[in-house]
Amino acid sequence: MDPCPFVRLTVESLALQLAAATRPSGSGIHPSSTPCYATLKIKNFPSQQAPLPLITAAAPELSSSAAASSFDIGPDALRGLLACSRPVLALKIKVFAGRTGRTCGVTSGKLLGTLQLPVDVAHAQGRACVYHSGWMKLGGGGEARLHVTVRSEPDPRYVFQFGGEPECSPVVFQIQGNIRQPVFSCKFTADRSNRSRSLPTDFNINNNRGWMRRTLSGHRDRVGRERKGWMIIVYDLSGSAVAAASMITPFVPSAGSDRVSRSNPGAWLILRPNGVSISSWKPWGRLEAWRERGATDGLGYKFELVAETGGIPIAQGTMSAKKGGGFCIDDSSKDCALSAMSPVRGFVMGSTVEGEGRVSKPAVQVAAHHVTCMADAALFVALSAAVDLSVDACRLFSHKLRKEFSGESDDLFL
Repeated sequence: MDPCPFVRLTVESLALQLAAATRPSGSGIHPSSTPCYATLKIKNFPSQQAPLPLITAAAPELSSSAAASSFDIGPDALRGLLACSRPVLALKIKVFAGRTGRTCGVTSGKLLGTLQLPVDVAHAQGRACVYHSGWMKLGGGGEARLHVTVRSEPDPRYVFQFGGEPECSPVVFQIQGNIRQPVFSCKFTADRSNRSRSLPTDFNINNNRGWMRRTLSGHRDRVGRERKGWMIIVYDLSGSAVAAASMITPFVPSAGSDRVSRSNPGAWLILRPNGVSISSWKPWGRLEAWRERGATDGLGYKFELVAETGGIPIAQGTMSAKKGGGFCIDDSSKDCALSAMSPVRGFVMGSTVEGEGRVSKPAVQVAAHHVTCMADAALFVALSAAVDLSVDACRLFSHKLRKEFSGESDDLFL
């Protein structure tokens, strides 16, 4: 099982130094008292934004919390670059003073200057490279200078694709270029009649008893509807169960509404086998999910690793419930590394999530250095399935789900 070549391009140690008399033309504000930010753009990649700390004569040192952003360059982009006569990407950085965002389609901030850096990542698959580290003068006629470090490193990843929607018990393929090789199969079950059967018998969590009590505290007296008993087991090609995701806390609507609230989320356990028996499992991670209120109708989530001392949060965020998005564990993500104890360093995994009513066949990427055997990869596959299934679990209770979720008849509202 060979990984696919990826290169991670990191832009970090960003800081801005301005001349004392510098004023954005026509702004009427001095940038020393105004937030500044940069936009980072590479052709064919989404633009990113990063805040810019200001460096002054009184405080000339770079902040240890200077912002960082990253671009993940995959196999297709690398092949395209290698086919070019000049395999170089152009990193374009624009620096603004003012608030981020757009008003009436126009960028709110005032442009202070731009710069462009050539980045040869096509030949960086086998070694780490530093393209620039230091100060550069911004183009635009002023005296502003930008400090930036641009580097790349090989970041090989295993790529998997569900052959169908997780609730339809699909085969999972490993993707290597144009080759699709089956590596796992999934079995989804939905038993609404008995919540405890969402966990296999002889469930063993060893010394995590206090943490387990916190998980089970969500089992309150409920009147009305609930979504419970969902479980998906991942098997290897020999038919052995290598990972599972089990709904440990039902998804229920909050009082007086038809949505799962953040104060009362549903939860999954991501499980690994604990010995040779399929009936004995050990928790690896815990995923909570809920439906966000507000201007953005989204799916909120939080994922933590299970440890003897409790949970270690390593990913949290919100994605559009209608459009979907991506789930990631990545220390360059603003939603990751929530704890000083977090073991996350660099990219760990990412998966695609489709919005409500869309056919979802999650694509999963896992960093190669986190995979020592097929069972390791299966845990991330089970986690991606749980995230995808949470879109349906958090769907408004006024909506009817497909029959695969009922475990009973077609005409039930779950």
